[in-house]
Amino acid sequence: MLPRAALRLFVVAGLVILAACAQQPGKPLAARAAEAIEANHRAELRFRSGDFEGAVRQYQEALRIAQSIEDVEGIAANAINLSIAYQRLGKHAEARASLAPVLDRSRLSFPPARLAQAALRRAVLDFDEGRHADAAEWLEKAATWCGQQGCALSSAINNVRGLLALEAGRTDAAAASATAALEASRRSGDRVEAANAMRLLGQAAIRAGDAAAALAALSEALAIDRELALPRKIYLDLVSLGRASALGGEGARARTYYERALAVSAADRDALGAAEVRDLIRALGNHP
Repeated sequence: MLPRAALRLFVVAGLVILAACAQQPGKPLAARAAEAIEANHRAELRFRSGDFEGAVRQYQEALRIAQSIEDVEGIAANAINLSIAYQRLGKHAEARASLAPVLDRSRLSFPPARLAQAALRRAVLDFDEGRHADAAEWLEKAATWCGQQGCALSSAINNVRGLLALEAGRTDAAAASATAALEASRRSGDRVEAANAMRLLGQAAIRAGDAAAALAALSEALAIDRELALPRKIYLDLVSLGRASALGGEGARARTYYERALAVSAADRDALGAAEVRDLIRALGNHP
């Protein structure tokens, strides 16, 4: 089984906050649509500052306004964002319920791309809770909505598919999915998912007992995530680098990575992440 920290932070960080609504050039916004956009912007600011309770309130308001004018794009985007904010608070039931306006027999017609995003988000939630069969089911729905020729979510779908394979002990399948995700992300220029794929390759290498390959892949993931300034993903890269170092018999190097991860999680106000990495440091004991 993958470490809890790796599961939680990989999947939370693997999805990007969605923009809410976009104004068409030269077309004035209706007052209610403008209100929804403003609420969405306030929510994003609170989310990025770590105020997830405040983000929830603002995303709820943005979603309510979007529903009042049947703005399907705004409904989908804010429902997904609300789900992400709830997950950051550890409120998984609320995170799942937030997706209901899109996934639960809505009378509105949502674009396939938005349905794919919502289904992928649901797969991520189920995976994070250890509901792997449900996660696999939602992931295949996301892939179907994404389409035979793929879509912007192809790399993310492959990354989550790889996580499911790794959790099931199918290391080769996990590496194959990560490679497919990496190729797709490089074609699309999606550096976030490229880093996710490199991290997954590193975790698969750890599972296979190849410390050198793990360190190489994880170092590349860390370089990307530092350039993108994504603290929670930097945390996970550092934790995984620590595990790879410990696998290779380099206890001192592992401790250094864990201590860096602790500093990142503390600065990012991630109490759960900090607690988990403290456990890893304690597990090292006095091993050199």
